[in-house]
Amino acid sequence: MTLRIVERLVVLPTTAISDATGGHTNVAASIKPLADHFKIAGRALTVRLPDGENGAVLEAISQAEKGDILVIDAKGNTNRAVAGDFVMQLAQGVGVQGFVVDGVIRDLAAARAIDFPVFALGTTVAAGNKHGGGTVGGPVSVGGVAVQNGDYIVGDIDGVIVIPQRDIQQIIEAAEAKVAKDEAREHEALHNGEASIRAYLAKVVK
Repeated sequence: MTLRIVERLVVLPTTAISDATGGHTNVAASIKPLADHFKIAGRALTVRLPDGENGAVLEAISQAEKGDILVIDAKGNTNRAVAGDFVMQLAQGVGVQGFVVDGVIRDLAAARAIDFPVFALGTTVAAGNKHGGGTVGGPVSVGGVAVQNGDYIVGDIDGVIVIPQRDIQQIIEAAEAKVAKDEAREHEALHNGEASIRAYLAKVVK
């Protein structure tokens, strides 16, 4: 079931999913893909970090299942990275699909070179501390949105959205219907150039 859900999610734009959810679980726009082509869709493995720390990221990687997305609550810290190129390669090597970080990473060029999707506040040169602490699998807050372990995450060039796992079927169906409706509208308005555009505008502008 999960694989089929992910297959349906990965072809949906975040904009359609946002419309389906009413926009209530859109992650803050400040958390952006660090390369325009990055796309993720899968289940969240949540990580909560003490300020400036990153040790629990390795614990999460050791627990991750293939296709998981690490959703990392770093409390918006932009001074110290939650991961660099080595940690990203470890994650990629065990099948982690990508990171969503309320914080920053470092080694951006390497992340792009290995094509590992990261959605974050940006980058820094400073490594995270490893003094201990942090939890894996508990509730977190990322970009102003509460995320539970196992919720679904979709991210693309427009941003990141969280889908509570209890709502996943309903939201997918609504988003798919939205895409179909938009495609029909586009065909109606654009299929015959200016003539169809003017006919469409005459219908909708009162």
